[in-house]
Amino acid sequence: MQINKFTDYGFRVLIYLARQQAQSHTIASLANALQLSQNHLVKIVHFMAKQQWLITSRGKGGGIRLAENTLDLPLGEMLRTFQSNDPLVNCLSPKCGLQPQCQLKHLLDNALEQFYQSLNQYPLRKVISAHSSENIPFISYL
Repeated sequence: MQINKFTDYGFRVLIYLARQQAQSHTIASLANALQLSQNHLVKIVHFMAKQQWLITSRGKGGGIRLAENTLDLPLGEMLRTFQSNDPLVNCLSPKCGLQPQCQLKHLLDNALEQFYQSLNQYPLRKVISAHSSENIPFISYL
């Protein structure tokens, strides 16, 4: 699975806001702190506000901050929402002649679901915890 830029930048915003909860932020301040394009951040922040992960307000004293329950959301569901549940393999475009005999799509879809379920064991708050590595198993692939 490859995580798209929208998802990557979205998680960066969430983690930054979670660590800076005492204050509201603007798109400009987020762009500066995260070294990201303001144009990208406008789309990402708007999307996350629609998911009710962020609270946004305009005008003097306004800004962007985390919604109250965002830190308790499961990472897998957040990732699935960011990624728009795009399939790993699309057998219909272009139409694949191997489709009736091939089980690759089914196997990959199953693996992707297990990936999301594995991440669902951890809420967003675990990512920002100072001691988060103590409770997350580390697997070495070397």
